[in-house]
Amino acid sequence: MLNEMTTTKIKTVRWLRLNLSSVLTILGLTITIGFILIALFAPMFQSWGWLQDPTESLSNPIHQPPGADYWFGTTRQGYDVFSRTLFGTQSALKVVFLATTMSLILGVPLGLVSGYLGGKMDKVLLFLMDTIYTLPGLLLSVTLAFVVGKGVLNAAIALSIAYIPQYYRIVRNHTTSVKTELFVEAAQAMGASTTRVLSRYLFLNVIQSVPVVFTLNAADAILILGGLGFLGLGLPPEVPEWGHDLRLALDALPTGIWWSATFPGLTMTLMVTGLSLVGEGLSEILNPKMRRRSNS
Repeated sequence: MLNEMTTTKIKTVRWLRLNLSSVLTILGLTITIGFILIALFAPMFQSWGWLQDPTESLSNPIHQPPGADYWFGTTRQGYDVFSRTLFGTQSALKVVFLATTMSLILGVPLGLVSGYLGGKMDKVLLFLMDTIYTLPGLLLSVTLAFVVGKGVLNAAIALSIAYIPQYYRIVRNHTTSVKTELFVEAAQAMGASTTRVLSRYLFLNVIQSVPVVFTLNAADAILILGGLGFLGLGLPPEVPEWGHDLRLALDALPTGIWWSATFPGLTMTLMVTGLSLVGEGLSEILNPKMRRRSNS
């Protein structure tokens, strides 16, 4: 009887754990897709007259609290907070997508070649990537932003360098493990070229974790982009961007104008939460070891 009760409790805990994970993953997907739709349709809403021009300063009213006319209020500079918050989503997604895609395109092939060929090139790349990896992402991005300047592409370049080592390390470690498998050795014995081995026999077996890294890096990149904007190093001042808007709102907080900082900050937090939940969900789906631990 006691064993049956224990077994029932264990099954109940497993069921709750799996269902909670599924609910959180679906919630994360819903939030992320919602932000993508906002970024896509914000220009259309503006053309229909539903949104103010986020770059146009209203002569009156300024310091307007949230209400029927201005849902998120207006800033002390006369900008509509609701419009800038929605268009800030578009700016964030552009930069983050470019940054994570560029780091993936560079990091994955480097990890494949380095892990498969080994030798001096592997040692040099490993040392270089480990050096970059030890630097704080924000500090590295700030330094690079000083060099490349402002703009969507420049901000993406400044962010992408920090994420290349993560793709490199994961793919390299998986490649060094998979390249000793029998199917790879058989392909080599049959005279398959290095390019064929990498593209046909290794690539699909070592990229299981890449979507997880991509999603979590995107969440981290949003925070770093916000930090760059807050420091005045991300995008040009006229481009709606959450970090820049938080910087402008900082001086207004002591005067009671809370809304100009609250809504961009909450939106940034919500987007990071959504992407993080998607990343955790993908990790559980794509990582067999994690699934086994969840079922144990």
